[in-house]
Amino acid sequence: MSFFNELKRRNVFRVGIAYVVIAWLLAQVADLAFENFGTPDWAIKTLLLILVLGFPLALFFAWAFELTPEGIKKEKEVDRSQSITPKTGRKLDYTIIALLVLALGYFIWESRFEAGSEPETHGTAEVGDQAAGVEPSPVAEKEASIAVLPFADLSAEGDQEYFADGISEELLNVLVRVEGLTVASRTSSFAFKGQTSNISDIAQELKVDHVLEGSVRKAGNRVRITAQLIDAATDRHLWSDTFDRELVDIFAIQDEIANAIVTALRSTLGISDSGKAVTVTADTKNLDAYELYLQGRSLFIARDQLEESIRLLEKAVELDPNFARAWEGLSAVYAIVISWGITDRDYDTLAIQAANRALELNPELSMPWATLALGSSGLGGSYVLAMEQFDQALKNDPKNSTAYLWRAIAWADLRFVARALADTKACLEIDPFYENCRRHHAAFLMINGDTELGLKFYQEGVEAGFKGLEEPFWPKLVQNGNRLAVAHSMWDWVEDRTFPAKAALDAIEFPEADHSQGLDKILRWISVKEEDADDWWKTLIYFDAYDLVDNTYSEIFYTWLDSYQDFRKTEYFKPSIRKVHVIDYWREKGFPPGCRPLGDEDFECD
Repeated sequence: MSFFNELKRRNVFRVGIAYVVIAWLLAQVADLAFENFGTPDWAIKTLLLILVLGFPLALFFAWAFELTPEGIKKEKEVDRSQSITPKTGRKLDYTIIALLVLALGYFIWESRFEAGSEPETHGTAEVGDQAAGVEPSPVAEKEASIAVLPFADLSAEGDQEYFADGISEELLNVLVRVEGLTVASRTSSFAFKGQTSNISDIAQELKVDHVLEGSVRKAGNRVRITAQLIDAATDRHLWSDTFDRELVDIFAIQDEIANAIVTALRSTLGISDSGKAVTVTADTKNLDAYELYLQGRSLFIARDQLEESIRLLEKAVELDPNFARAWEGLSAVYAIVISWGITDRDYDTLAIQAANRALELNPELSMPWATLALGSSGLGGSYVLAMEQFDQALKNDPKNSTAYLWRAIAWADLRFVARALADTKACLEIDPFYENCRRHHAAFLMINGDTELGLKFYQEGVEAGFKGLEEPFWPKLVQNGNRLAVAHSMWDWVEDRTFPAKAALDAIEFPEADHSQGLDKILRWISVKEEDADDWWKTLIYFDAYDLVDNTYSEIFYTWLDSYQDFRKTEYFKPSIRKVHVIDYWREKGFPPGCRPLGDEDFECD
């Protein structure tokens, strides 16, 4: 008899199939049970390892031993004429069929989220009561802290990332309002999106003691949301819950999850036990509008496909004209698209209109005030009004890091550098991973004369992969012998092989030399690039071509850099300051250090 036929006779194949199906079922049931009981991750990994190691042992025993009416015997001790392996094989066939039916049933249940059954909450916590299975801890000696990581998208098509992000962010916004709880900012928490860092490392970076993570699986009109609260120090699951729901009122689902989490936090972390239920504000009852809002906002935050972001948000407010947060998001996108080269419409006016509409619907929103302030500062605006609007934005939301950054830029335009640095510092305290805030903080340090510290912050941003606001650092880098670093920065920023980088570098490094030919190269390049070269007009400062700079100049805080010192002594400086109404703020509110009035009409600056 061949070896293959002998394997069949001894039922080795049948045993192997039965073992695989049983192991799979055990793993699925264990995973579900371990998740709800808060078992550490290593437990399920250990079980899986045991099941894998058991497979060759099962095959060995099927080969070497046989089940007889007298019990288990070694195969070689059984008379072939007395062997009952055919009967055993038939029993194994029936067993395998039964197991496969069970596996198929479980697979269908898992895929369809128990379709057709009454929605239930499965887990270890009940809203309004002390969470069952949650291990109590003594009252915290310091304020409890938590980070909400972006929930994973486990949907079959993998196209619900924006929805999972929206769930995470809504929960974060609710937890921020819980008394006695410090919550890491969205920007900082979402910096770990897609990373495989362990929980303790993430918590250490975010300076929190606990982490909330989870997943979202959406199929048709049903959604399964799983959340778990983890003690970062011990990697212990303090609470977990799974919610299977019809996707009818997503805000009600978020409200339920948020209250379950807060109940768990109150019982495990010792935070304020006022008993107040938290609520998720339903800004819209139109689920289609809400999903469009989430998609559009996701693109805006990523600064990706901003025109598509506008289209989605405009569609959201079309479906629900009273959707305040959609108007808020639309105003924010309108406010920044011009700086991204999108100029096909009057976005400044659209931003103001959208912001005003958002505030009509909900005057307690923050970003619309910041958007209005951004429009009020700069060319043709009023810095007095802008500062009042920024103050209102931060009064409505003291943790609006973007409002801090935008106000810091306005302070820097006005040359109140200490105030600008205080705002970027506050921005970074709220959002330690807000790299655009870090880069502006570095630039304001350069203006303030803290060159080494400014370069340090700049380097940290470069190492984190941030690109933007490069020019303020070039002169000092070249002066320090880092011409190659500046060259790389120029090429990376301009993304055009025709840019005459050498001409600009020579003008920076050797300011006393004749750079007329280099200036001609820069001007020819700018004339070809037209609108795409707006930022690069500022390089003309290095060639002392101040008359040309004045025609296009808009970022006023550059004026206060050391590299612009000679520009401040020219006839072109004061008109540029008057053009953006900086002098109007100074006259009404007081002059900054380094500038002073000369009579009623004139002024001077160092």
